[in-house]
Amino acid sequence: MLYRKLRFLAVVLLAAVTAMPADGQTRRRTTKKPVAKKTTAKAKKKPVSRRNRRPVRRPVAPPVPVVRYTSPRTLAALSADLGFMTTRVRSGQFGVMAVSLTRGDTLFAWGAGAPLVPASTLKMLTTAVALEELGPNYQFSTDVLHDGTVGADGTLTGNVYLRGDGDPTLGGRYLSGGPAAPMNLLADQIAARGIRRITGEVIGDATAFDDQRIPEGWLTRYLQSGYAARVSGLSLNENLVWVTITPGEGAKLEPATSAIPLTSNVRTVKGGGARVSIRRTTDGAISVSGTIGTRSPPRRYVYVVEHPAPFATGALRSALVAKGVEVVGGIRLDKTPAGANRIASVQSPTLDRILAAMNRESINHYAELVLRNAARGPRRDALGDMANSRSMMRQFFAKKVGADTMSLQISDGSGLSTLDRVTSRAMVQMLGYAHRASWGPWFHASLPVAGESELLRRRMRGGSAQGNLHAKTGTTNDVVGLGGYVTALNGEVIAFSFIYNGRDRWTAKSMMDAMGQTLANFAR
Repeated sequence: MLYRKLRFLAVVLLAAVTAMPADGQTRRRTTKKPVAKKTTAKAKKKPVSRRNRRPVRRPVAPPVPVVRYTSPRTLAALSADLGFMTTRVRSGQFGVMAVSLTRGDTLFAWGAGAPLVPASTLKMLTTAVALEELGPNYQFSTDVLHDGTVGADGTLTGNVYLRGDGDPTLGGRYLSGGPAAPMNLLADQIAARGIRRITGEVIGDATAFDDQRIPEGWLTRYLQSGYAARVSGLSLNENLVWVTITPGEGAKLEPATSAIPLTSNVRTVKGGGARVSIRRTTDGAISVSGTIGTRSPPRRYVYVVEHPAPFATGALRSALVAKGVEVVGGIRLDKTPAGANRIASVQSPTLDRILAAMNRESINHYAELVLRNAARGPRRDALGDMANSRSMMRQFFAKKVGADTMSLQISDGSGLSTLDRVTSRAMVQMLGYAHRASWGPWFHASLPVAGESELLRRRMRGGSAQGNLHAKTGTTNDVVGLGGYVTALNGEVIAFSFIYNGRDRWTAKSMMDAMGQTLANFAR
């Protein structure tokens, strides 16, 4: 009898232990499995209530090998430590190179001659050629011109031309007043000249660049995202349009433009929620319907503009009408005639400020336009296209940097293209040239700072690299990159490039941070 009782207790204890959750798991409440009811043709599936919906699990970085940075005191120790960190990455291709710009010797190289996809670290090449060709104080100028005459009654008999200069910043980032700010400034200048009526059309001139709006190698899945905005010599608001829905006002476009027809059927109802449907037709029109609550904040939705030049041209026409200037004609695209008279202009910030935003926030739109403008040159006498951009980049590498041009293949200026290739060796050679160039301080200042700014704010904190390592990051699905400068403990300035292509990118990213910290701790 006692044996049976003890056996029963043992079974109960075993069942209790088996039911306990393992480490890292959560206890789930178990219930009796319900018996499935027979469904009929009339049965309707009940909607799942918000309260019973399962939370969406976001992707979490897998566990990576824990490798602390080191403090090597000899070149041999540094090479051994960096080599160990490099081999911790389990698969893919890893290109690593570090060179002392102070002494001129190579500190470490691993796969440095392999052409790899650089992702956004390619923006450093775009930065270098732009500073070389245009200089840090270069500015873009978007102008309005006319081909007619202005009468005493304020009537401009003729057309007005919006001539694009490839300005990547045309919008509200550097001007107060939102996305339409530059068009409002141009319209104000036109109205200030006493022009009250324009008998012709508003014509957009985007001939600074060619007609290729999507660079080669951009994946289809990128194309509806803001980081893959279209390329044009006449761009506005980074070629994005905002659909803003406000209680009591319905939907509106920011910036307003006659190039995109908008239909708003939004009703304001009680409450604080919103149920909105936005549809885009094949001709570019936007239709908005649904409801928004009286207590709801304004809702904003961002869309990529497929045809940037008409979008910007229509925004100028809308701004003129809003300022009380009557425009008889519509909009179209054409080249500005040679004898046209300039009546309004808006300037961009200086190039050094543009490049700082481009690198610290990794703005692809800026990089695409900056590269093509560098190919145009300071006199704007060449076409801003990828053919001229490639030629300019190869000449820069061959004649100025002294690198092998076979190690470089570019299809865009931002690094978003899957066809881009560059070696870590070529990247470090470029960094060395930039360090010695007269524009070197502006190049250096454009890069994010470890532990402090933008894309490196949360990386390499609490060590010698924080506030010291200046580098550009690069990340896509199968690419991780980091390249720039760091000053070692003994004062040596080191240029480095880490590029990884493969599936083990979380480990590669962790190793790059450890290698950056190790270079910062190096002394000999």
